[in-house]
Amino acid sequence: FIRADLLGSGWNGGLKGAERVFHLAADPDVILTAMGDVFSDRLEESYQALKEIHPSRVQVDQSKKFIGFDAYLKVINSDVDVVLLATPPAFRPDHLMAAIQAGKHAFAEKPVAIDAPGVRKVLEASRLAKSKNLSVVSGFCFRYDAPKRALFQKVLNGEIGEVRSVSTMRNGGLLWNKPRQAGWTDMEYQLRNWLYHTWLSGDFITEMMVHSLDMMSWAFNDVLPIRATGTGGRQVRTEEVYGNAYDHFAIEFEYPNGARAFHFSRQQDGCSSVNKVDIIGTNGNAYIGGDHGHEIHNASIWKYAGARNNMYQTEQDELFAGIRSGKPVNDGNWMAQSSMLGVLSRMVAYTGQTITYADALKSDVALAPPI
Repeated sequence: FIRADLLGSGWNGGLKGAERVFHLAADPDVILTAMGDVFSDRLEESYQALKEIHPSRVQVDQSKKFIGFDAYLKVINSDVDVVLLATPPAFRPDHLMAAIQAGKHAFAEKPVAIDAPGVRKVLEASRLAKSKNLSVVSGFCFRYDAPKRALFQKVLNGEIGEVRSVSTMRNGGLLWNKPRQAGWTDMEYQLRNWLYHTWLSGDFITEMMVHSLDMMSWAFNDVLPIRATGTGGRQVRTEEVYGNAYDHFAIEFEYPNGARAFHFSRQQDGCSSVNKVDIIGTNGNAYIGGDHGHEIHNASIWKYAGARNNMYQTEQDELFAGIRSGKPVNDGNWMAQSSMLGVLSRMVAYTGQTITYADALKSDVALAPPI
């Protein structure tokens, strides 16, 4: 059997509703044996939902339901083989490092860090996992999506020539928030509304739009940009309920070969919505989303017509298959770099300065206190 634990069963975020069950369907002998969260109500809601769908595979005794900021250590040390990390991302680097040091395979939701010290810790944990032959699978789910895998393989094989420009855009509306309840401290209120507080989420460009930045990096075969510049601000989400998060960003990246990449994002109601990636090459273009779906335009037009998959399930399938086969998957390096692109984007928008990737990665500014 593979015994698994779930840390961060959803602080009004965490693993998405249906996504919570995919790890239990990834291997016929996976058993969920321990769970951890800061809030007992959130843990119990997640437990009941999982138990209803997989009654025989959810075997979490009351003594293995851990509550508190130290729950991660208790679940990691509770005789499990695999941990699934889905707390607010500020805690991810410490949780991942603790899991790897304890010899556990890990699934880490995106982003894996919200500041440069966290990114450096994740890179260190990735190296340690490799030396221990442990799997580290990323929640950057688009890398596990069959249409995108097919399209990016063609891009990386040179079917549109050299990539000269990538434009990513993700505009949408406002997101959820949880009204303050009687008896909540400021800490609890912020934890339950973590995406609006930079010390927990890294702002929405680091927490959500990092998916777009990850696809941008994928198009460049994960070559790092030299520098970035950009802007952002708060036009609509100005009330106290939205904490200190921005509601729009616009960032430009410069790459070593002179190519440019651009990211635009917005979270404002009443505006048009779009989620797309346009990749411009010397011999053609590639498109994801917008009006195109998944297409390559060069001398002819290629449209993805293959099988579709559930990318969330594929993440878990490949995690557990790697463990079973003794060929672990290690996404650590690129998942840390893609997370750092979100950190760099926030830094240039907050400061109004052009900042190199190298300087940003050396920063000692930590947004969250140590746990």
